This record gives sequence, structure tokens and C-alpha cells, in this order.
Amino acid sequence: MTFAGGADPETFEPEPMTVRSHDGLALALDAYGAPDAEAVLLLHGGGQTRHAWGWTAARLAAAGYRALAMDLRGHGESEWSDDGAYELAAFARDIDAVISAVGRPVALVGASLGGLASLISQGEVSPGSATAVVLVDVAPRLEPAGVERILDFMLGRPHGFATLDEAADAIAEYLPHRRRAPSTDGLAKNLRQGDDGRWRWHWDPRFLEGKPASTQEGFEQRLERCVRLVTQPMLLVRGGMSDVVSEQGARELLAMAPDARYVDVEEASHMVAGDRNDVFAEAVIDFLASVRPPS
Repeated sequence: MTFAGGADPETFEPEPMTVRSHDGLALALDAYGAPDAEAVLLLHGGGQTRHAWGWTAARLAAAGYRALAMDLRGHGESEWSDDGAYELAAFARDIDAVISAVGRPVALVGASLGGLASLISQGEVSPGSATAVVLVDVAPRLEPAGVERILDFMLGRPHGFATLDEAADAIAEYLPHRRRAPSTDGLAKNLRQGDDGRWRWHWDPRFLEGKPASTQEGFEQRLERCVRLVTQPMLLVRGGMSDVVSEQGARELLAMAPDARYVDVEEASHMVAGDRNDVFAEAVIDFLASVRPPS
């Protein structure tokens, strides 16, 4: 598949980057595309890593963008917080640190936790620092059963997996609609092997200590305020099979932001980019192109 200018996504190799957060953590990023191109910051969901965006980032680069896929604090190759600072505002301040390092406004594409952090970023921490906001299966109203299913999966194997094949079996059980990958090579990027030889998810367990943000008092109202404060172009991409954001939840967000656009991706769950990356990438690229200011 080729994109703008005949570019092939497979020709884009990631360039490693490191940005320091405001509290001194090293944040790991992969950059794709020309350094002076319009920048897009990709923010993964809780428990994932920047590698979840590999194909999306390459396709954005092929379409002429500078795609930056970041490991959120406490995830992947980014440093863990010694004091367990994993509140939404901390993730939002990290977005601000990356934008400052880039030196110009960027478009934000945030899935799940990354989308929540994007809303807090633009509603509270650094309003106006983004050129556009893409929310991937996240909204002020989240379905408790779907959130609980995610937490059960993330917390269900505290002792890890004996092999990558065992981890692949667990993922296949969690995502029965998705075709199992023929190789476990990609999984090796999202788990780390401990001294005991077992494979564990590549995130700080303290990230999930305490009460989940979505169950805290005032959470939904806080996000509603942020949605209404976002003045930039906004796109909501929902997985048609999602049990985290319902169609009603999506419509409620659109009522708060009447100018926002909406794409419902059939045959995709909460993990929209992983389930239907072709449709997802096309929707994001089309949206960004449509809101790009005239040169």
C-alpha cells in the first residue's frame, strides 16, 4: 500500500528520541518522517507501549507527517516514577514536555489512557498547544463493565508468562475476534523478561495501584469540562465492537463538541488501531488533511 507521493510505509524506520518530563523522567519516543513536517504525537493506552503505533506511525510518515510515538511514563522504555506519579495530570504534563521539545504545536492522537491525557492536556494543562485532537475509543462516559474487563486482563497474571506463546494464548482469549499473529516477535517488544526467565508486561505495577481514575468522584464531569474547552478540530474514532465507549457515550461527547467529527470502525474493539489499522490510519490521515491550514 502506498500513500501521498507514492511513499511506502515500510521504508520508514523509527528514529529513537528521548524527552525529559517536567519531573525529570526520561520519556522514550520513536520518530518517523521528516523532522520539519507537521507533527503528530501518538499516545497509547494503559499497559501498552509505543510499538502499538508502529504501522500507524509509518503510514502517517508516508502521508507527509512527522509521527512521534511515545512510551507513556511507567510504560515501555520510559522511566518509572519513583513516587508513583501516574495521575492523569502527570501524563498530560508529559505531553506538554514533548510539545515543548518539538518546538511547535502538534496534533494529538490518543487511545484510551492516551486520549484521557490528551483531554486533560488541552482542557487544563496547556490549552491550545495542539493543532488537533483525535480521541480513540475514549469519552467522558466510559462503560464500567468494559473498563473492568481491561483491568482484569492487566492484573490477571501478576507472575507473568513462562513463554511468549503463553502470553499470546492469553491475548487470544482476551481478543477472540482478532486473528492471532503468526509470530510472537511483536510481543517481545511489549513484555520484558525478568531474571527468573518469566515474561511480564512492560509497565510499572504501581500504575494500577489505588482506585481507577474512571471510578473517582467527579471524573466524568472533569472530562466533560475538558471536552467543552477544546477549541481545536476534534475527531472521535470508536470501535464498533467496543465495550468501553458505547454509541450513546459517543453521541454524548458529540453533543458537547458539536463541531467534532465521528468515525465508527466496524469489526474493531476498544483496540481500534490494532484491530483495523487500515481503516483507522485512513480516517486519521483524512481528518488531519482536512483540518490542515492552507500553506
